[in-house]
Parts: sequence; C-alpha cells; structure tokens
Amino acid sequence: MDSGVLAAGDQIPTQKALSRRFKVSRATVQRALDELRKDAYIDSQRGRGSYVLRPSAAPAHAAPSHAGPGPAGVELAEHLEAAFRVPTVTLDSFSLTAETLNSAMQGPLRLIQAGELEAPESVKVRLLLPSPDAMLAVPRLADDPEDPRPRERLRQLAQSHALGLQSSVGRLADLGLGTEVSVEIKSVAVTPVNKLYLLNETESLFGYYKVVRRTVSYRGEDMDIYDFLGLGATLFHHSAKAGPDPYGAEFVRRSRDWFESVWSTIAEPLTLFE
Repeated sequence: MDSGVLAAGDQIPTQKALSRRFKVSRATVQRALDELRKDAYIDSQRGRGSYVLRPSAAPAHAAPSHAGPGPAGVELAEHLEAAFRVPTVTLDSFSLTAETLNSAMQGPLRLIQAGELEAPESVKVRLLLPSPDAMLAVPRLADDPEDPRPRERLRQLAQSHALGLQSSVGRLADLGLGTEVSVEIKSVAVTPVNKLYLLNETESLFGYYKVVRRTVSYRGEDMDIYDFLGLGATLFHHSAKAGPDPYGAEFVRRSRDWFESVWSTIAEPLTLFE
C-alpha cells in the first residue's frame, strides 16, 4: 500500500490467498489484517472483503490534503476527521447502507478516545436510508428481479451498519467528556443512485454508485446479483467556504435544501432492532 501497488479502494486478497502467497498461517494473516485495520489502512466488512482506505503511511489524523475527487473510504474518513475539530458537529448522510460512514466514523472516535483529538461539545447525526420494504431497483438477482433475497440481505446489512453507527456515536456520550449526541434515522422509498454527506452544513461529499455484477453469499448459498459498491465509489468534495471552486457554496446549499426537503416530508422514522 505504501508503494502504491495497492491503491485506495482496491480490494485486499483473501486470507487464504495471503496465507499461501507469504507461506504463513491464517492466524498470522488475521493478526496482520487486524493491525492494518487499527491503523486505518483497510476496512473489512463481512461478505464484502477488505478494501484499502488510504494509499500511504500518512497519519490517520492528517488534515485533508486535497479537495477530491477520491475513493469514498478515503475522502469521507479525511473530511470527517476534519469536521470533528469544531465544537458543534453535524452530519447528514444519504446512502444505501451507511457502511462507508460507519467505517469512517471510527477514525475520529479513536483519536478522541486516545486523547489526540478534543471531544466536541455536541454531535448530531441524521441518517437517511432506503425503506426496508421498498422494491428497490438494486440490489437484484441477475436472472430473476423478483427474487426477494438480495433485498433481504441488503436490509440486514443496512441494519447492521446503522446499529454500528448508532453505537459508535453513542460511545462519545459514555466517555464522560461532556459530549451531547443525537442520532436520528429515517428511510425513504427510493433507490439511492448516489451517496451524499453533509458535514457541519459547510461541506458536501457527493458520489455516484456504480452498478456491478458480482457473486455474494447469503444463507449459505451463492447469488449472482447486480449490486452497488459504495466503499470505492468516487466522492467529489464541495465547500461553502471561500476557495477555488466558484460553485462550491451553491452546491452545498442545494444539497442541504434537497436533504431537508426529503427529511421533512416523505422520509419516515426507521426503527432498528438489536
């Protein structure tokens, strides 16, 4: 990864492949991957594999070095950490499962727990997801759009990542540092063809999902599905602050207006189950 052979967004070989290539045990591979996760080099999700989050050994707490575009896992992690350096943090998110956001949130939380980043006074998160009962265009079985299993799998993934995000943000309140936290989750009956993150009402990260055909496992069976992959999607960064982007402030304003219009009208509260 440091040499650039594996770039941000690339998938890591399987544990079996790594074990065979380097002639070490699976336990050794697992420990190595654990260390890479702790240092925010990679992100791993069950059923999706491990992906490179950042392309170099630069400290995870470094400020964003560019304005994008870049891989979602990298861009969001960098800008989210910068967003946590103000007393009042707000985050609005619209995505398919909240997987990328849940992963990126771990960076600033680790720094706060380690005492390397001052805890904000408040953190308010609004998460907008597709309705669990909606007939979404993606994911779907490649040869049978009516098969409910890909959508059932999606519901489980979205539930898992949303719960993880809720728990992670809640930990801030449990640290006893005086941070007030709020996490609201709503759903809307649309297929997200893009993802949007609004940070502190002044920054936006926007990217399109790309439809891919791939094989996934669900309840012990392999399924050939059309799916969205969000972790490696390209995010474009826009800022309402003065800068070289002449349309940045307008893009952020329009994005905020869009999110608010959906959130306050057709979105419904979503209840999560442990």
